[in-house]
Amino acid sequence: MIAASLPDAQPVAGLIGGAMIGVAAAIMLLGLGRIAGVSGLAARAAGIARTGAPRGIALAFILGLPLGALLVASVTGGIRVSFPATGVLIVAGLIVGIGTSLGSGCTSGHGVCGLSRLSRRSLVATLLFMASGFVTVAAMRATGWL
Repeated sequence: MIAASLPDAQPVAGLIGGAMIGVAAAIMLLGLGRIAGVSGLAARAAGIARTGAPRGIALAFILGLPLGALLVASVTGGIRVSFPATGVLIVAGLIVGIGTSLGSGCTSGHGVCGLSRLSRRSLVATLLFMASGFVTVAAMRATGWL
């Protein structure tokens, strides 16, 4: 029944990807004592933040995200991707950046690392991220943007 409603689901790939995210987060926490929050690492890599992981580590982590996707695409024969207009991406990125600043972290910092540490603040933040995502998708579908 579930397979019929999710014909493009790839549970094994999802399991492997989730395990890799968990291992990367554990390496950052155990090896550097730092949370693997992508927004904080991106700010550090861009030179915006003065504190956090060493800048070289932050650069390697942030550059590894698209490079890892390119590696998977080259091995598997490609990944089908579609994006909205550039202006929408810029506005969405700014809104996410403001949200990560207000929420003291991003989905990876709170959702992966914070929840695994049983942080109540991260639980609330993750619930708010999810609720915002649900509302956004519903609004985009209702207006024809999605």
